[in-house]
Amino acid sequence: MTTTVAGPRERNWFGHPIGLTVLFLTEMWEMFSFFGMRALLVYYMTKRLDIAQDHASLIYGTYAAFVYFTPVFGGIVADRWLGKRNAVIIGGATMALGHFMMASESLFYPALATIALGNGLFLPSLASQIEGLYRHGDPRSKTAYNVYYVGINLGAFLAPLVCGTLGEALGWHYGFAAAGIGMVVSLVIYLAGSKHLPPEAPRATAEAPHPKHDHSILKRMGFLLGIAAIVVIFRGAYEQVGNTIALWADEGIDRQVTATWSIPMTWFQSLDSLIVFTATPLLVARWTRLAKRGIETPWLKKMAFGAAVVALSYVLLGAVAGWSNAHGVRAHWGWLVAWFVMFTLGELYILPVGLGLFGRMAPEGLRATSIATWFFAGFFGNLLAGALGTLWTPLSHGWFFVVIGAVALVAAALLYAVALRLGHVEKDDNAGMVAMPSR
Repeated sequence: MTTTVAGPRERNWFGHPIGLTVLFLTEMWEMFSFFGMRALLVYYMTKRLDIAQDHASLIYGTYAAFVYFTPVFGGIVADRWLGKRNAVIIGGATMALGHFMMASESLFYPALATIALGNGLFLPSLASQIEGLYRHGDPRSKTAYNVYYVGINLGAFLAPLVCGTLGEALGWHYGFAAAGIGMVVSLVIYLAGSKHLPPEAPRATAEAPHPKHDHSILKRMGFLLGIAAIVVIFRGAYEQVGNTIALWADEGIDRQVTATWSIPMTWFQSLDSLIVFTATPLLVARWTRLAKRGIETPWLKKMAFGAAVVALSYVLLGAVAGWSNAHGVRAHWGWLVAWFVMFTLGELYILPVGLGLFGRMAPEGLRATSIATWFFAGFFGNLLAGALGTLWTPLSHGWFFVVIGAVALVAAALLYAVALRLGHVEKDDNAGMVAMPSR
């Protein structure tokens, strides 16, 4: 049974335990560093290092993939040996080092590898502490991951505005240094607030006795692996935001606002996060009202709906890009803003919901490993996104976005099919599987 470090009266953020605020702020600054570097990465490679676009897309995709690959092993190391607290501290310090290494062109590839390795320890070990903040059956746990997701996106919103502006105005290395400072702030917040976090659960070992309900656990893990495989396809489309969407903001958008000022290209990457933390409270309130009336959409159907909305957003963007190309003009910047609104609303129905699904269905003592499985989908998804990004140059921009929309639509169809055929696994878990809080 899940323990908690906070009493029911100890609240701080949206009525949740104060420990969620600690995790929220820790992740916010970690995301500031990560997305600050990401906002500059493609531009830095193509404009400063003179790397060809298709090669830069592959490098970007490979780096982003390994950011999601290393948490698989980091989660296992945290669960079996280091513990979550030590994994967060070691991983965060390693990531900070990698960000500061980005200030040197000669250390470009080692810096990317260092950030990815540190992220492997940090990412699953932080998110996997959320469930331990709530007692068994605490209804607040239903929306905890959505609140946490706001923290992720608040940092991601600030990053392009700060790191991106410094990189464009003063030099790329200033932007990378700012990202490193953000990682240091993240570590300081975690250490200062660690007393509000749940105690370490017993480490899982190879010699430990197996839980009584092995069949149930295997069924849950098989179910989650299947979902992760479908999310790989979705991420092939979703992860274009920092890659080809960033390139289109530079090449295909009229960013001029006044006669003397145009919107910096990196600023558009803040829109996704701005919309996330603006819309999340509204969505959470709506889902809460529906739940009180006995109306709850299964998580898998929410995810399928979100993937379909993302697919439609890309198809519509393809139409805008095709029209602009046919008329020999750049698209107005308002079209990209509108696309981000639609794209992000779809994202809110799939990514935080999927993260919550993996956290809630994880066996006790293996939660970091389960969360890492969710992020592992990002590994293959980013490899797919990088490969798809190589089509940017040979295809017209309009047709490229239509192809990406088709990829997201395939993911939506598969998620809906699984919801129809295997949705009972999710229901069984919510009905009271061992060591899992009820919904």
